[in-house]
Amino acid sequence: MSVDWFGGVMFLVTLLFIFSGFPVAFALGGTALAFMPVGIWLGYFDAAWLQALPQQVFRIMDNYTLLAVPFFIFMGTMLEKSGLAEDLLKTMGQLFGGLRGGLALSVVVVGTLLAAATGVVGATVVAMGMISLPVMMRYGYDNRLSAGIISAAGTLGQIIPPSIVLIVLGDQLGVSVGSLFLGSVLPGLALSGMYAAYAGAVAVSRPKAAPALPPEARAKDRADLARRVGLVMIPPLFLILAVLGSIFAGIATPTEAGAFGAVGAMLLAAVNGRLRLKTLIGTMDVSVRLTSMVIFILVGSRAFSLVFRGFNGDLWVDSFLTAMPGGQIGFLLIANLVIFILGFFIDFFEIAFIVLPLLAPTAQHLGVDMLWFGVIIAMNLQTSFLTPPFGFSLFYLRGVAPPAVTTGQIYSGVVPFICIQVIGLALVIAFPDLVHLLGA
Repeated sequence: MSVDWFGGVMFLVTLLFIFSGFPVAFALGGTALAFMPVGIWLGYFDAAWLQALPQQVFRIMDNYTLLAVPFFIFMGTMLEKSGLAEDLLKTMGQLFGGLRGGLALSVVVVGTLLAAATGVVGATVVAMGMISLPVMMRYGYDNRLSAGIISAAGTLGQIIPPSIVLIVLGDQLGVSVGSLFLGSVLPGLALSGMYAAYAGAVAVSRPKAAPALPPEARAKDRADLARRVGLVMIPPLFLILAVLGSIFAGIATPTEAGAFGAVGAMLLAAVNGRLRLKTLIGTMDVSVRLTSMVIFILVGSRAFSLVFRGFNGDLWVDSFLTAMPGGQIGFLLIANLVIFILGFFIDFFEIAFIVLPLLAPTAQHLGVDMLWFGVIIAMNLQTSFLTPPFGFSLFYLRGVAPPAVTTGQIYSGVVPFICIQVIGLALVIAFPDLVHLLGA
């Protein structure tokens, strides 16, 4: 077996561990540590590569950009646990409830706002599933439409900044996180608009599937409704503009803006009388758990990437992908197809840390614009939350959905939204200006 094929075997073994349910960080790091001594014994691996491993690990710990991850997780979790999602959903439901499909539209609007305010997909889907799904069922909405739009709107935090996946992609691709944030704004809002358009089309073509609220369920006092809309909209919008605006204007780095956002989220909770010790402890617990998961996977992926390159695996992948017909377009089609298929089985973090280090060098070799490439990958990774059988958004919703909503209805309900995401991905590939208009 040649050294190139040895790297391929290493990659397949890692995938087998992951698909068998083995923790991803240990599948990556463990495979690297197991193959390294075998490679040295067979003469396929230069022992000098061992010296680079500690440097790679300490470089992760010293990475200032990645420090933004716990800050944004804390900000999003604090806003969710302090009742922001509940306030937004109830108020937006009243605001749009008089329209056909109004409740579905309110879910999209709130999903977009929570994406920009929190970026935590699991919390968003759970909150909207617990609050909006029973209301939509009560007023005769089709279960498939309700489940699909809640699952899909909850994933917008993957593409609309401040997105954790964009921070990770920026680190992996060597692209400014601020540029990725700017570049993803229009694609994210376009995707949100496509969700809303689909809800409107269903309301027009099948009125019984998305009816308007009956008169007795609508807000009677328009002035009071306007006041409530202002109260629930202005604070999170102010925080969003302050955090993202400081990044876009170059006043603060993403890490500094994330720290400001974390403090701002606590202040909003305190002003609303919801900053309690239990809330703070729960927020810190979620932040530590998610950040630890990201760092462990990143350490494992760096070890895997180092050993894989030691076996010339990166050269083998590069030669294979560059030999594909079609140049840049052919490469993008293959890369996105691989990511889309993997999304049926594994989590977006796992895909980012396993596949991206293999694709990035080839993308640079082919002259692909890395900012555009990063937004394309982020859009594709978002789909992994919806694709059965292991879409995490589906699991989150299944956990809080009433028994009357079946798993089959949830799975079939997301199919139109998966198609919408694929269309959105194709638009970003076909029209790079969607990314560069703001992200240049």
